[in-house]
Amino acid sequence: MISKDFQHVRAWVFDLDNTLYHPSARLFDQIEVKMTDWMMRSLALGREEADRLRSSYWQLHGTTLAGLMREHDVDPVPYLADVHDISLAHLTADALLAQQIGQLPGRRIVFTNGTAPYAERVLEARGLSGLFDAVYGVEHTGYRGKPEREAYEAIFAADGLDPAEGAMFEDDPRNLAVPHALGMRTVHVAELATPAPHIHHHTDDLTAFLGRLLEPADGH
Repeated sequence: MISKDFQHVRAWVFDLDNTLYHPSARLFDQIEVKMTDWMMRSLALGREEADRLRSSYWQLHGTTLAGLMREHDVDPVPYLADVHDISLAHLTADALLAQQIGQLPGRRIVFTNGTAPYAERVLEARGLSGLFDAVYGVEHTGYRGKPEREAYEAIFAADGLDPAEGAMFEDDPRNLAVPHALGMRTVHVAELATPAPHIHHHTDDLTAFLGRLLEPADGH
């Protein structure tokens, strides 16, 4: 019974993209195109080089934004407004997921490397508005992104969250290393499992996983 592993949890932290909706919605395909287009315009690059840099910065710095800020001193505000101006037409409401999240005992928050306004749009499209006690974007971390430890510490301090009583749900396995080190229960939400010492659980179906998690620990 996985519910036993979560009996102590009173703070539920969810990533947004590809975690609170299925990757088949392909929102990040749109965002990546926007990132590449922005880099072509702002850095005077060809598409191939801009696309290569976008991917390279994500791998080296954790997010493309972090690489742009460190390597090019980019102002994050207009960049983020531009790359998150995408269509959410492929998202649908998920009443069962909303029900499962609403039943989680304790505090529920969203922590995304996107912006909070973008997150609110996604939550609304998924029928998840009003379920979370707080929605934190990269603007709340001083534009530091996961997987940087300082990003988590900033959000958890702002929220008054005790990691020892927390669980983190994430699609990117890199972003679970710090939560694990801080004492959180970690759940990798993705089609394919990535076995690692810092990942406690894996699921390819968040709604079903939360359903099992909410079952009484004694099975009754």
